[in-house]
Amino acid sequence: MLVCAPTDPNPSPAPAVPCACQSPAFARLNGLMTARLGRRSLLAGGAGLAAAAALPRGAAAALPAPPKGPILFRNLRVFDGEGKALRDGLAVLVEGNRIKAVDAARNPPGEGMQVIEGGGRTLMPGLIDAHWHAMMASLDIRTLMTADIGFITLAAADQAQRTLMRGFTSVRDMAGPSFALKRAIDAGLVAGPRIWPSGAMISQTSGHGDCRPLTDLPAPWNPPLSHGEALGAGMVADGVPQVLKRVREQLMLGASQVKLAAGGGVSSDHDPLDVTQYTEAEMHAAVEAAADWGTYVAVHAYTPRAIRMAVKAGVRCIEHGQLIDEATMRLLVDQGIWFSSQPFLDDEDATPFPEGSPSRAKQREMTAGTDAAYALAVQHRPLTAWGTDTLFSARLAERQGAQLAKMKRWYGAAEILAMATGQNGALLAMSGPRTPYAGKVGVIAPGALADLLVLEGDPIAELDRIADPERTLALIMKDGRIYRNRLG
Repeated sequence: MLVCAPTDPNPSPAPAVPCACQSPAFARLNGLMTARLGRRSLLAGGAGLAAAAALPRGAAAALPAPPKGPILFRNLRVFDGEGKALRDGLAVLVEGNRIKAVDAARNPPGEGMQVIEGGGRTLMPGLIDAHWHAMMASLDIRTLMTADIGFITLAAADQAQRTLMRGFTSVRDMAGPSFALKRAIDAGLVAGPRIWPSGAMISQTSGHGDCRPLTDLPAPWNPPLSHGEALGAGMVADGVPQVLKRVREQLMLGASQVKLAAGGGVSSDHDPLDVTQYTEAEMHAAVEAAADWGTYVAVHAYTPRAIRMAVKAGVRCIEHGQLIDEATMRLLVDQGIWFSSQPFLDDEDATPFPEGSPSRAKQREMTAGTDAAYALAVQHRPLTAWGTDTLFSARLAERQGAQLAKMKRWYGAAEILAMATGQNGALLAMSGPRTPYAGKVGVIAPGALADLLVLEGDPIAELDRIADPERTLALIMKDGRIYRNRLG
């Protein structure tokens, strides 16, 4: 906690310029400092303070002023996040940060209401990316492996604002030290989406999250934290006691769900895609620790064996799954397990790994399975979430909406929009009491949080409109505050 105290025991009369500790900015910073932080969270919190201090005086205007009264949206077609078509003849009333009512448009506006005339455009819930990396989306891997957390956090704050202005009002952060960024967004220091953070991805030695060079091996029994561990990007844990410790640390830091690496990965250097990581006992320990906090474990896994091991251990959500087989997909359906996947293809949106590198070879192997995996999902209909898993490229981050539009290769437009709104919102709600925000997201319904978009045209008839947010998003509202309004 920051305290204003004079250094001179006999101070002179107060100066004409008031002390900075009386400013609202100082109060916000002081609030950030009062949290009980461990070593890694202190680093993350310090980065958040650095980001806040870098803002010019009055820069909290990045958070728009709340509306002076209720806002009534009318003369719009409504996609509610759950149905399969746009609905005409409705008016949507927002009071504060909630949707108050969805009524017939014939009701006249009440006194003191701000009326937003849609002109036949589409009103829909804010988009949700269920597999985002707020801290790692836009910086290249070399920078992430060598830069200090302050620079990484400042870069992530810039990307967070861009994410919101692409129409993504919520993200599930699936690995990375995003706690300070989330807190700064929630406090209004910077603009950005709501974040459901996982904190560090937990990995076994030699697993997808073990980024140590081979020169660090063999490691002592009590090795110092690696750079990635010190930043809070990933944690290596072997055996039930270590797994329990690392899971409980992420929950203490504020994780809304826990992420484990259960199989080989593309970006990691030393684990082939086919390997299964963690024993059932280790994964089950993580599941129990998360359940004790009312939340769940999601795992990185591509192969049937890794997925089956995770399901047997009680994991509730599979991330990726591009190499899944039919029997394993049926298992997900039977057990009610989420299939949270991404439209990974070997195309212009592939993460740019160097040709000839092991990661590039694994990327080709993984993307070759995407069509078959989605075909199985369309056939068997598991609980399906959509995300991008964008990493290491500012150019790819800007194509977040294009990655959603790409889903038309396998699904109809209305189903895709529902997946990125109401369906992803249902996955976020699985965090139970650990969800950071009270209220439903991804739907237009009374009582839901007021995260809304007004889109030019009909996205069901022309889904590619989602891919060009600068041109097609006429209005962006998050938490009842308007961040863009081109409707007058």
